[in-house]
Amino acid sequence: MRVTGIQHDIVWEDGPATCAQLAPAVAEAAEGGADLVVLTEMFATGFSMDPGRIAEDPGGPVEQFLCEQAEANRVAVAGSIAQWGPDGRAQNVLVLADPSGVRARYAKIHPFSYGGEDRHYAPGEEVVTVEIGGARVTPFVCYDLRFATEFWDAAEQTDCYLVVANWPRERTAHWSALLAARAIENQAYVVGVNRVGTGGGLDYAGGSEILDPWGVTLDHLADRPGVVSATVDPAEVSRIRSRYPFLQDRR
Repeated sequence: MRVTGIQHDIVWEDGPATCAQLAPAVAEAAEGGADLVVLTEMFATGFSMDPGRIAEDPGGPVEQFLCEQAEANRVAVAGSIAQWGPDGRAQNVLVLADPSGVRARYAKIHPFSYGGEDRHYAPGEEVVTVEIGGARVTPFVCYDLRFATEFWDAAEQTDCYLVVANWPRERTAHWSALLAARAIENQAYVVGVNRVGTGGGLDYAGGSEILDPWGVTLDHLADRPGVVSATVDPAEVSRIRSRYPFLQDRR
């Protein structure tokens, strides 16, 4: 499976404007051979703590953008969206669409309490894994990266973790270290896609990266718009786990 992460800026709280900017980039990634195109956390609006302004129902305009891009370009597309949950509270939901429609939804399990996300967005409860192009893919959202337990629990059922983010510049070192740790300790590919630009008074430095199951960086992008791209090979995951069967020693 070929995966491409788009490291992009966001027009603050303006979904239509951001989506218009992203459509050509998604098409270009698909033309370049991607099976899966990954956008960022709250990719259309930025990490806003005002769900009354930006949240939509499932199936709303931003989700429809993902579905339309997937269908038009014959590719899977993923990114997180502020959506209203079943209890009437908003959630930070990664939506993964393919040409047939929505394939998976994952609600962020760990809202970022330091930034007040827990006061505005309800936590999700379940990890989700879906198969794309023969590879098992498990998505997470930003702050989830700091919590190894869910990654560990999903390890034997996945080949590749996606981590979409709005991770601020001042903690870039943590972002890089944690992406590598999740790849190494779970012997799985990790695709980390972070935004660039400014929004809500914060500065974002990108640092999007794809790592293999040995923790080796396959592609990396600094603090400018662009893409990271690499092939996720489930056979390589199996080979490394068979040769170095570390997962079996977990308690």
